[in-house]
Amino acid sequence: MKFEAPLIEAKLVRRYKRFLADVILSDGRETTVHCPNTGSMLGCNKPGSTVWVLPVDNPARKYPLGWELVEVNKSILVGINTGRSNNLVAEALERELITELTGFASIRREVKIMNTRSRMDFFLSNHETEPDCYLQVKNVTASLENGCGFFPDAVSTRATRHVEELVKRVEAGQRGALCFCVQRADVEYVVPADEIDPTYGKALRDAALAGVEVYALGASITPQSVSLERRIPVRLDGNY
Repeated sequence: MKFEAPLIEAKLVRRYKRFLADVILSDGRETTVHCPNTGSMLGCNKPGSTVWVLPVDNPARKYPLGWELVEVNKSILVGINTGRSNNLVAEALERELITELTGFASIRREVKIMNTRSRMDFFLSNHETEPDCYLQVKNVTASLENGCGFFPDAVSTRATRHVEELVKRVEAGQRGALCFCVQRADVEYVVPADEIDPTYGKALRDAALAGVEVYALGASITPQSVSLERRIPVRLDGNY
């Protein structure tokens, strides 16, 4: 996925109110940009970090710049825009990066499950031999120094509800799958963040035992593009 316009390099002053961040541009001007990430952004919002923002040509938009990337650990680029996760996974599905999810004639997005509050990111259907599959995507930006990426970076009852809904899909005879979209290149495996949200960790493990499929894809990131390029393991055994 190429960015819609050349990114602008800046320095992060602070991130606040969930959707806002102040940055200093190369000409010394300080400005407020949109932050498209509702999580805590643990490890990705250190003041003074080098960031890249995207100019958006929309006169109706209050903040014409949107935060896309941050540099961590001196050389690692992290994609913080969670709004790109579904498009990245869609591209990966087209390239058949997850072989277990190939062969479906129809792939629909943002499908609401009847009689629930849940909306699944993808619905894969019309396979010659496999049941229909609901797929939920979660963006991973948090990581430890040993290559361990983790999710969530804050307590997320919504993420737990999505996992529980996937279990119900499996119990109904369909397939349920979860894909972690890891927007950083230094992650070698993904784990549930038990110390941050133990309820989610338990729900994910229970879901896997119930037949929910759990995948993770790692990204290659440059100031020009982001692309999911590799499968990475998800560890649920507590061996981190």
